[in-house]
Amino acid sequence: MPGIDESLLEAMRLPGARGALVVDWISGLALGAVGEAPGGDAEATAAETAELARQAMESGTLAPAVDTAGPAGKERPVEDLILTGADSYHLLRFVVTTFDSTVFLYLWLDRADGNLALARIRLADMADRLVLG
Repeated sequence: MPGIDESLLEAMRLPGARGALVVDWISGLALGAVGEAPGGDAEATAAETAELARQAMESGTLAPAVDTAGPAGKERPVEDLILTGADSYHLLRFVVTTFDSTVFLYLWLDRADGNLALARIRLADMADRLVLG
């Protein structure tokens, strides 16, 4: 089971990957970072994407219509977020853990060279295998 560093390096092997982070969406802190960050500041990217993640996870509008409980019965109201820019994609994939599930994987993907579908599938797999702690 890969840890944070291994998962980030795996994310960077995706075609078009420019940067990747593991972020705690409660605190807004980057638990790990590799590659570039939009604007050149990984900590600022972590804080800003954490705000998006927090809004999505706490939204009553995005609550599931059916039970989508993950491990230990924790609900997963949102699996991932995809933001599309003129020249890039930003993917946030939530990690379900047995304790508090407040972590997500963030991937900055070049739109010309990246494959959004492949990146989404691989991030889901990485999130399922990620070991924290």
